[in-house]
Amino acid sequence: MLRVAMVCRMVPEKREEYLALHRAVWPGVEQTLREGNIRNFSIFVRGDVLFGYYEYVGDDLAADDARMAADPVTQQWWERTRPCQLPFDADGTEPNWQTMAEAWHLD
Repeated sequence: MLRVAMVCRMVPEKREEYLALHRAVWPGVEQTLREGNIRNFSIFVRGDVLFGYYEYVGDDLAADDARMAADPVTQQWWERTRPCQLPFDADGTEPNWQTMAEAWHLD
């Protein structure tokens, strides 16, 4: 199992829209995540900072990511959520969600 943590910021004016979307995540998006071997996915919020965590239980994250990205429902979801997000680092070159390196883990 691979633990993945990521962080981004919300566009302040879009905060409530983003949170409202996540109070009712589309079932098709959740199904695609499950089929992509994603488990225990959580998003936490503090101010305009979003912290996401999930566990990947598959064998080929790149292939599963590609399948999820090709899903039409997921693409529509991203079209709704992407305008609400900003990269954590203002000058970041990664997409809005920037992955974090694990510094410590208690098992």
